Amino acid sequence: MLPRSLTADRWTRWHLVGAVLMALAGLAATWSAWANIHELAATDEENSHIFLVPLVAVWLIWVRRGRFRHCSPSGTMVGPLLVAFGWGISTYGFYNSVQSLWHGGAVVIVIGCILSVLGKNVLFRFFPAFLVLIFLVPVPGRIRLMIAQPLQVWTAQTAQVVLQYIGIETTLSGNVLSINGTDVTVAEACNGLRMVFALILVVFAFSFGMPLRNSVRFIILFLSPLAAIVCNVIRILPTVWIFGNMNQDFAVEFHDMAGWFMLPIAFLMLLGIIQILKWAMIPVTRYTLAAQT
Repeated sequence: MLPRSLTADRWTRWHLVGAVLMALAGLAATWSAWANIHELAATDEENSHIFLVPLVAVWLIWVRRGRFRHCSPSGTMVGPLLVAFGWGISTYGFYNSVQSLWHGGAVVIVIGCILSVLGKNVLFRFFPAFLVLIFLVPVPGRIRLMIAQPLQVWTAQTAQVVLQYIGIETTLSGNVLSINGTDVTVAEACNGLRMVFALILVVFAFSFGMPLRNSVRFIILFLSPLAAIVCNVIRILPTVWIFGNMNQDFAVEFHDMAGWFMLPIAFLMLLGIIQILKWAMIPVTRYTLAAQT
C-alpha cells in the first residue's frame, strides 16, 4: 500500500521528493548512456546544443507553472510502461550498436520514472517540456553528414553571391571561397549545422513559450532551418572578409564567438516576425498561457 500522501488528489511535497528520487534511480540505472551523452556534448561541438536542452525544458515548465494546480497523481501506470519501453530500446541499441536508441532509451527511462510518481497529467499539460528532451539524444553521424554536405554548398554559394553583390571580389570552387588569395573552406565547422539544432531549440522555446496559434508555431518551426542558414550566412560574411584581410587566429576566434551571438539575434528576428504579423492584423495568438491567467 502506498502512503496516503502519495495517493491524494493533489500533489504534495512527498510527490516531488518521490519524483526526484525516482529520476535519480533512473539516472543511476542508465548512467553509462548519460555519461556518454555528456562526453559527446562536451567534446563534439556539433552536439554542444545538448547543454541548452535543460534550460529550454525549465523555461517551458516555468511559463506553464500555473498548470501545476490542475495536475493530480493519477494514471501513474504510464510511468512503468515508459520505463519498460525505454529499457527495451536502450538494451537493443546497446547490443546492436545503435547509439541513438541507446541514448534515447535512457531518456525515456528517466521520464518514465518521474511519471511513475507524478502521473500522466503532467505529461499532457507540460508536453512541450518533455518533447524537447529528444534533443538530448546526440545526432547520429549519418544523419549529420546528410545535412552537413548540402549546407556546406548552400552556405558557400549564398555567401559568394552576397559578397559579390556588396562589391567584395571572391571566387568559389565547390565549398571553398577565395578572397585576396586566401582560401576559406566552408567545412563542417562553419556550415551552420550546429547552429541549426541550437536555433531549432531557440525557436521551439519561443514557439511554445508564447501563446501562439498552433498553425503559427508549426510554420515557425518549419522555417527554423531556413532561418539557421540565413543567420549562418550573416556570420560567414564578416568571417570570410576577416580571413582575407586580418590575422587568421582572430578570424577563427571571431567565427566561433559569432555562432553563439546568432542565437539572440535569431530570437529578436522571431519577435520581429510576430510584431509584423500583428501589425498586418494576422491572428497569431489563440489563448493565454496558464501562467498568465
